[in-house]
Amino acid sequence: MDLLHSVIAVTGAGQGLGQSMALTLAESGANLALLDLNLETLKQTQELCYQYGVKAEVYPLNVTNESEVESTFSQIVGDFSKLNGLINSAGILKDGMLVKAKDGELSKMSLEQFTTVMDVNTTGTFLCSREAAASMIKTESKGVIINISSVARAGNIGQTNYAASKAAVATMAVGWGKELARYGIRAAAIAPGVVQTAMANQLKSEAIERLEKMIPVGRIAQANEMAHAAKFIFENDYYTGRVLELDGGLRM
Repeated sequence: MDLLHSVIAVTGAGQGLGQSMALTLAESGANLALLDLNLETLKQTQELCYQYGVKAEVYPLNVTNESEVESTFSQIVGDFSKLNGLINSAGILKDGMLVKAKDGELSKMSLEQFTTVMDVNTTGTFLCSREAAASMIKTESKGVIINISSVARAGNIGQTNYAASKAAVATMAVGWGKELARYGIRAAAIAPGVVQTAMANQLKSEAIERLEKMIPVGRIAQANEMAHAAKFIFENDYYTGRVLELDGGLRM
């Protein structure tokens, strides 16, 4: 895909990976539909995109709300007349042990703690991808859907909810690559390790230090390194139905 004058939607575009990916695509000449819950941070990303001379529109959105997602993607098509890509970067962490016994007390991960993460990370990805694919087909636009998975999809202590959600979005991307090829739509996922973002900043410093010792390259990733991977997937027309691991050699 030639990114110049293409139209790419990015969820979670107000900060972190979503913002970095949006800016990398803008630098390549893509026009952006920026989606996030936080309008203020969305506008900050919009201003940064304007520096590259591209069109960038903001759409406050709760990715778990089906009617909001449907109306937002309808509005995107109305504003841009086409859609060529989607990056599902919106995601949350609510880490905790499945069960934990300490000093005679037993605590359990709550259903709310589990379902909140699954709703945002998995259901949100499903809803946005469904509407993006429908929009691409309706406007006869060849396109690409990229899900942001994680190395944690293989299973990780204290991340029952997060790991499950990231395994789900990886497998969905593989399936969609097969389903949507007939319409000229590719689908893939990126599975980062730990990336320097606001989400990673929730981790304790001891946890970061421990992770850095485990990572063969000796450091956590920068957001622009993930953005470069997304750009590669967009531009390589032979890449589909696969999960691109970008974790510095870390294996969980």
